Amino acid sequence: MLYAVLCYHEEDVVSSWSQQEEQAVMGRLAVIQDRVAKAGKMGPSLRLLPTTAATTLRNSQDSPLVIDGPFAETKEQLLGFYVIEAPDLEEALSVTREIAAANPGGAYEIRPAALYNPDRRVGADP
Repeated sequence: MLYAVLCYHEEDVVSSWSQQEEQAVMGRLAVIQDRVAKAGKMGPSLRLLPTTAATTLRNSQDSPLVIDGPFAETKEQLLGFYVIEAPDLEEALSVTREIAAANPGGAYEIRPAALYNPDRRVGADP
């Protein structure tokens, strides 16, 4: 089963990290990513650009409305996500606990995922 691990954190906190703090968090996360990858269970992970770069399309009956920004009504913002393979929720939670320990604060939403479309970029691995 594929699981998406959605990583929420306060964007202003993360953007205020010093270069040393950033490198320390990324180093701790790399250890977990490498271990999960060696087990053949690490899918893609993405770090999203700041919410100031976001655009939201709200679909309505009349016509879609395009708005600058994410317009999430939460204290935390979605800053990135991982795709991992795990036989069950318990193993997905185990990996997520490690990620949370490496990057304290925020919240992590774990959601079972179904492959909707494979990567269609030219030259991308199937």
